[in-house]
Amino acid sequence: MNETIRIIGIPMDLGQNRRGVDMGPSAVRYAGLQSRLTRLGHQVHDQGNVHVPNPEESAASGPNQRRQAVSQTCQNIYQFGSQYVAKDEFAIYLGGDHSISIGSVAASAAGQSDGQPAASPDPVGLLWIDAHADFNTPATSPSGNIHGMPVAVLTGDGHPQLVNTGFSGPKVDPANVVQIGLRDLDRNEKTRLVDSGMHLFTMRHVDEMGLASIAAKALDILKDVSRIHLSLDMDSLDPAEAPGVGTPVPGGLTYREAHLLMEILGESGRICSLDVVEINPILDNGNQTAELAVGLTASLLGQRIL
Repeated sequence: MNETIRIIGIPMDLGQNRRGVDMGPSAVRYAGLQSRLTRLGHQVHDQGNVHVPNPEESAASGPNQRRQAVSQTCQNIYQFGSQYVAKDEFAIYLGGDHSISIGSVAASAAGQSDGQPAASPDPVGLLWIDAHADFNTPATSPSGNIHGMPVAVLTGDGHPQLVNTGFSGPKVDPANVVQIGLRDLDRNEKTRLVDSGMHLFTMRHVDEMGLASIAAKALDILKDVSRIHLSLDMDSLDPAEAPGVGTPVPGGLTYREAHLLMEILGESGRICSLDVVEINPILDNGNQTAELAVGLTASLLGQRIL
């Protein structure tokens, strides 16, 4: 089915301490995302970038200021994205670090109550494809980096300024969160994950069960939600496939596993929005990671071998 697709760039690297992922949106655009999706028959509109202050600016010069800058950026993402959700248009959010998902998932979860933003009566599911669970809080995070906290924030646990992005309270029920590709978890984060109620598939599960089985299980777990937000961190892939990421971890998804996952999820017809995050062109090899991201997005949105 051909869709109206909106591309939104968020060149933000405020959620972590390594520069470069702010260039991710440009790298993906340079790799031909819009033309690739247009050739599949979609109507594709690039809405440009959400404004993000640089870490060197006074607006992001310290921890509190940086959190405020992330919060404001995510609020702006919400304002961009929720209008497209209301029109049943497909939104693609190009990061930037993974903290952008605080805004993008809020947009996917948006509803209206007496004209005011509120949690939708039709809950959204969240598929988190990542080497990391991003389920830390300020109290458990070894680094304090916000890009390791968005899943916690989205389920209602974190600084109120972030938790209340878009509208007050959690954006997704932990029972409607499925994480795939996990292989690098912090000690205290592991304890929180076990008690979270989320559905977790580590790389051991991928090895033992296979990606096709896990994709089918994920869709079955989320069978009671009609809309699913897919958040794809490119470090979910093995660094041999995607070298240009901020936090590479050996032993990730292969090229074909990742494409198979996108194809199966795309065929479900239930993915309503997509994050593509953590591409760092400074660390990449000839834009390889951005080109792979474009290919995976195309697989999600209808490209097939036959």
